[in-house]
Amino acid sequence: MARKKKEENTAEIGFEEQIWRAADKLRGNIDASEYKNVVLGLIFLKYISDKFDQRYQELVEEGEGFEEDRDEYTYQNIFFVPEPARWKTIAATAHTPEIGKVIDEAMRQIEAENDKLKGILPKNFARQELDKRRLGEVVDLFTNVQMAERGDTRDILGRTYEYCLAKFAEAEGKNAGEFYTPACVVKTLVEIIEPYKGRVYDPCCGSGGMFVQSAEFVKRHQGNINDLAIYGQESNPTTWKMATMNLAIRGIDADLGKQAADTFFNDLHKTEKFDFILANPPFNMSDWGGDRLKEDPRWEFGAPPEGNANFAWVQHMIHHLNRSGRMGMVLANGSLSSQTSGEGDIRAEIVKADLVEGIVAMPGKLFYSTGIPVSLWIISKKKAQPGKTLFVDAREMGTMVNRRLREFTDDDIAKVASAFDAFRDGTLEEEKGFSAIAAIEDIEKQDFILTPGRYVGIKEEEDDGEPFEEKMARLTSELAKCFEESNRLQEQIKKNLEAIGYGM
Repeated sequence: MARKKKEENTAEIGFEEQIWRAADKLRGNIDASEYKNVVLGLIFLKYISDKFDQRYQELVEEGEGFEEDRDEYTYQNIFFVPEPARWKTIAATAHTPEIGKVIDEAMRQIEAENDKLKGILPKNFARQELDKRRLGEVVDLFTNVQMAERGDTRDILGRTYEYCLAKFAEAEGKNAGEFYTPACVVKTLVEIIEPYKGRVYDPCCGSGGMFVQSAEFVKRHQGNINDLAIYGQESNPTTWKMATMNLAIRGIDADLGKQAADTFFNDLHKTEKFDFILANPPFNMSDWGGDRLKEDPRWEFGAPPEGNANFAWVQHMIHHLNRSGRMGMVLANGSLSSQTSGEGDIRAEIVKADLVEGIVAMPGKLFYSTGIPVSLWIISKKKAQPGKTLFVDAREMGTMVNRRLREFTDDDIAKVASAFDAFRDGTLEEEKGFSAIAAIEDIEKQDFILTPGRYVGIKEEEDDGEPFEEKMARLTSELAKCFEESNRLQEQIKKNLEAIGYGM
């Protein structure tokens, strides 16, 4: 019997230990934010060099002498890496005082080869305060990590960035404050939204994970990546650069604007409408400048509260949907039921406009950086089932990959996505404790609260076969014994207290 192939764990990238060992070498020499730039820059170099080397060897074996022909690489969306930027050149100088200058020159060479990367790559490895001995040791660690074989299926740059944020936050006892969306959450959204062809937008794109998974979705369904037009925006300059690098690695052409910018105050795609929107906005953002945007035309359903940007993000995205557009976003669970500061009224108006296609309650512990429970909001301008909303309670799903991290497996994702497919087709059979369809009138009876548990009910427990009378007799007998033991312990505690002069 053939052994079943072990399911790939996408929550962990496979070389966290090496990354953290590198961190330990640099910690104390540079701060956490600088460390991220150093490590991500090295990962970028190593990854594109590994991919280049793979193709280089293929061309050598073909024996036609085309291994230095740029076109042989670019037509396969592989970066042509000039000789000074190849990892073997960098590795050879790892233990020399020049290692910083060599890496900086490699970055400049790659930018010169690729117009879209100009001004994006970090080029401060030669600075005096960066210990060159430690830098060389980090280069050695990365020399032994084969990244090319991992990068096609995992959001390697984004995942590494998120891992670094979480680890440093943990090490320093701080809240990371910035969240990377786990690949399994993004994949769930993508499978529900199905961005097969059209314009895709993320107004808070982070490291570009939504776009990476959208491209993967198209690949899985034998589509053409060129049928997707990708637009995004990110307010953090470092993260914006990283998104550019992340997408460039994969040959994904995207319009992320010419610089990082605040989506609320400088909407880089102000006049655009999109077929699909995917986003994981910052949770419960309080200082977002709402007091200066009270009359903004985006607030069709009511001005968002100044102290929480959740419904500002929701309305911004609805505003950017075209007439048949569909969007999926991650929001903190509070957005489902909050009645404070007008949030309940805004949510009610969105429901009454028949825009909420579905809500998915997700399990906890999916994020490295936060344990906050989240839900997926699925909004559509052209619902397949007008007047109806699908509620899915997936809180008990997922698999723990370690003590603190849960992952939504491919089977979990398929179950949730299939529920949406069946709902749209009108063939869904509701499952107690998992799925339910509610009309707008049903939601109104619940004061427009969108918590799935209110609609799906409780899963029926399987009958264990034990007759009721026998079960009750057994349970009451066990309870009586517990009471007896409790009484005995109480008396013993009283005696002990009396013995030391504290009788009751």
